[in-house]
Amino acid sequence: SIQMPQTYAVHLGNSKELTEVAEDNVARRVLREHIREFLGVRSEDLLFAIINSVSRGKGQDLFLQAFHQSLQLIQHQKLKVPKVHAVVVGSDMSAQTKFETQLREFVAKNGIHDRVHFINKTLAVAPYLAAIDVLVQNSQARGECFGRITIEAMAFKLPVLGTAAGGTTEIVLDGSTGLLHPAGKEGVTPLAKNMVRLASHVEQRVSMGNKGYARVKERFMEHHMAERIAVVLKEVLHKSRQHPHS
Repeated sequence: SIQMPQTYAVHLGNSKELTEVAEDNVARRVLREHIREFLGVRSEDLLFAIINSVSRGKGQDLFLQAFHQSLQLIQHQKLKVPKVHAVVVGSDMSAQTKFETQLREFVAKNGIHDRVHFINKTLAVAPYLAAIDVLVQNSQARGECFGRITIEAMAFKLPVLGTAAGGTTEIVLDGSTGLLHPAGKEGVTPLAKNMVRLASHVEQRVSMGNKGYARVKERFMEHHMAERIAVVLKEVLHKSRQHPHS
């Protein structure tokens, strides 16, 4: 029989540079104002963002369906909430993919173009994390392997609405640092309800953001990653000394 080598999984950690921006209130405020001005949204508006390259596996289509549902729920229930927006960071209009064209058609068909903002893909995510209020991690099927953007958002004290799949379940504590919903079409309505819940309860957003930040500081920093790698290397070295020819 074929013997598979032992596999080790090591969680990533946030860089010092990102953490410095996240913890600098002046820098965050400047970035927030700049991005919101660029998007044409007010300081009191509420921004739900998905930050991932646009593809079906990342679930932007289901996110926009849930966002549309959340607008309908807010209207039907006559809820007094801030004006909500959806921000899709990771767009690539130069590629003109069929999937992205479908996303834009959905927005146009439902008349929500004043509430949905497409941003070209970028490696500089800090300005957007400073500008938004809630991160949505909507990776489908088996979910995200880990999802660095999730821990980066938590460093910015953002609550996370994530799919209950893959690495997201190891990062987001459901009901504490964010809320989880099922992957697939059955997750659309639960995500819509979770968006309405966070839009309606500012204290929950703040509390979840603070708990997420504490969780990142406790286990998802670069030095934690280095320590975890060191533990794995020591174990591998120890085993190789015990079994030099295996």
